[in-house]
Amino acid sequence: MEHDTNEKIEIDLKELLYLIRSKIWIVFLTGILAASGAGLVSSFFITPIYTSTTKLYILNKSTSLTDLGLSDLQLGTQLTQDYMVLVKSRPVVSQVIENLGLNMTYEEMVAVITITNPSNTRILEVTADYPDSYLAKKIVDEFAVVSSSRIAKIMDTSEPAIVEEGFMQPYPSGPDIKKNILIGGVFGIILAGGVIIALYLLDDTIKDSEDVERYLGLNTLGLIPVESGAAKHAEVDKRKRKRRQKRNKQSIQKGRR
Repeated sequence: MEHDTNEKIEIDLKELLYLIRSKIWIVFLTGILAASGAGLVSSFFITPIYTSTTKLYILNKSTSLTDLGLSDLQLGTQLTQDYMVLVKSRPVVSQVIENLGLNMTYEEMVAVITITNPSNTRILEVTADYPDSYLAKKIVDEFAVVSSSRIAKIMDTSEPAIVEEGFMQPYPSGPDIKKNILIGGVFGIILAGGVIIALYLLDDTIKDSEDVERYLGLNTLGLIPVESGAAKHAEVDKRKRKRRQKRNKQSIQKGRR
């Protein structure tokens, strides 16, 4: 019984594979159309984004490790978390918006910037993703200046050193058109294959003698070919014309005699 069940599953999988192979042109055509659509949308309907990053050095000469009683690494880690919160604080963000004269809210500016700390370093990276390359650089540079001043005031220490200013990127960092085209093509192929298989599985009509034996458990003794009405009438008309031509030919031959 278990062998029969496994055999039926294998036959069904083979049928699905044969089905996909017979419709392979639809699958690839859908994939090509989806990839082309993704490429067009990425090229003409998605705003290019430029990225710029500035870097701050967390520890400075005024930091006293003996007063805090922490190891060098622990201190750097703790200060990194504090600095990341301070850089995104409302006073810093609002001051940056005001200094640059931007028509942005606090939430919009926070969505533009990203604060990261590379592992095993005391470097704080402030990154801006913005549709304008020049403004992306100006934003991170202003964040470096304002946040350094704010940090020194809050923590009662000297300002963190700016290791690297923002760079005006000549080419957009996003969207990744090649990646979107690849994703669109794969999605189109999967979608077409899924639709074809779904339509096949939902179709419960009996198409041939194998379906009769499989689903109804009946043995077929013979097959009767059935022609469509149009094809049948066309064949009948063709036979009539041949008979008429034959009779006319015989009549002409009799008349000559």
